Amino acid sequence: MSASKYGEEFKEQVVLEVVEHSRPISEVAKSYGLVAQTVGNWVNKWRRTHSDVGGEEITPTQFAEYKKVKAELREARMEIEFLKKAAAFFAQESR
Repeated sequence: MSASKYGEEFKEQVVLEVVEHSRPISEVAKSYGLVAQTVGNWVNKWRRTHSDVGGEEITPTQFAEYKKVKAELREARMEIEFLKKAAAFFAQESR
C-alpha cells in the first residue's frame, strides 16, 4: 500500500470547508486542484468518524430538516454574493 499523497491536516482543511461552510464537494475539489471523488471519500470518512457529535443519532425527520436548513443557508449565501457583486457593479457604473 502506498503512502498518502496528502497530509491529514490538508485533508481536514478540505473536508471542513465542505462540512462547515456548506460548499459543494466539486467546488472545493476544483479550488484545490483535486478530484471530486477523492474529496467525497475524505468527507464520507470524516462524517463516519464524527457522526456521534451529540452522542445521539438523529431521526430521519431531524435529518430532513437539517438538509433543508443547510440548502436554505447555501441559497442565502449565494444571494448575498450576488447582491454584493451587483452593488459593486452599480456603484462603479454611477461614478
